[in-house]
Amino acid sequence: MGISAVDIDQRAISRAPRFHPAWTIVAAAALALAAAGSFATIAGLITEPLVETKGWSRTGIGAAVAVNMVLYGAVGPFAAAMMDRYGIRRVTAYALTALIASSVLTAICTPSVFWFVLWFGFAIGVGTGSITTVFAATVANRWFYRRIGLATGLLTAASVFGQFAMLPLLSVLLGRADWRAPVLTCGALAAAALFGVLLWLRESPATIGIVRYGADVDTEQAVTDRQVNAFARTTTALLRAVRDRRFWVLASMFALCGATTNGLMWSHFTPAAHDHGMAATAASGLLAIIGVANILGTVSAGWLSDRIDPRLLLAVFFLGRGVSLALLPILFTSGRSPDLVAFAVVFGVLDVATVPPTLTLCRRYFGVDSALTFGWISVFHQLGAGAMALTGGLIRDLNGSYTPLWIAAAFACLTAAVLGAVGARPR
Repeated sequence: MGISAVDIDQRAISRAPRFHPAWTIVAAAALALAAAGSFATIAGLITEPLVETKGWSRTGIGAAVAVNMVLYGAVGPFAAAMMDRYGIRRVTAYALTALIASSVLTAICTPSVFWFVLWFGFAIGVGTGSITTVFAATVANRWFYRRIGLATGLLTAASVFGQFAMLPLLSVLLGRADWRAPVLTCGALAAAALFGVLLWLRESPATIGIVRYGADVDTEQAVTDRQVNAFARTTTALLRAVRDRRFWVLASMFALCGATTNGLMWSHFTPAAHDHGMAATAASGLLAIIGVANILGTVSAGWLSDRIDPRLLLAVFFLGRGVSLALLPILFTSGRSPDLVAFAVVFGVLDVATVPPTLTLCRRYFGVDSALTFGWISVFHQLGAGAMALTGGLIRDLNGSYTPLWIAAAFACLTAAVLGAVGARPR
């Protein structure tokens, strides 16, 4: 069972040291998030090689990606509950171990698309789903009283770094070997992250005799132990949230968010670039630019979420994303043109920047269960992503073009902007 602040004699809890260990915890959690994130974007990289070497359809590969993305969201709330009950460190270590094993099985045991769905879709989906933004929210809420927005932004940026920054290296490995090389490399990253988690990650400030960053002893005395019956908490949080209109607004908005980011760019950008004659290394370079811009956008959004109405931020971010996606079909070329680089920067800044303001709204609306509620909202994010991953492959197989997908995504972003600005209002 995990340990909370009330399990420690409050007289033994000291005030925060000059350098608070919360930032070391953020670094350890960031390693895990980056490793898990590296699995998220390789689907688009290996799609064409799988089509060419194994003869699988894009729809079949898209089905595996859809399963992966749905589990990436659906596992989050239960993983958060397990972290409450069994400990953050233990659950994260098990998840990373599962990723290591699954990456090996994906590489050596996929004689048919069924096995690809099993290993890449289900097994890796469960592993990555245990280390998502819900994990980031759990760490931030447990270790920070102030600067939660900044901590969440940093952790989200780490996930984005893993998703995109490794792509150029993975594409080079793909060119020099085959599709298995990127998968096994992601497994090696998970092994490195496992070492860091076992070495540095700790359960809570109380376990080392301090308070959360920015808190004092009086504040921590109000903390109650909510780690009993964690799975019941997860269900209760959902039942309480579904009676609130704002939950459905945020969930709908996040479903559209997932469809226009994970489901679209992770799965279909590289194949679409290939259709225009662009090499995988060039497409991966553009995705890497998106990843670097993601870090700037996410950290900035975390800082802004502590100061500006999150609803306004969401409306601006979604509107900008929609405009960039509407322009993409006319920007595609066979090379990494300045226009595409500009697109990558703009889209990257606006991509995952929606997470910190959404987390802020969850904390404002759902209080102590905000992390679990955000986990359920993230399920809808990944449902949208999975639907787009599958639909995109089907559209490409039937029509031979991805263009309708980009236009549909632009309209989805416009709808999300309206939901963020108008729908997510306080009661």
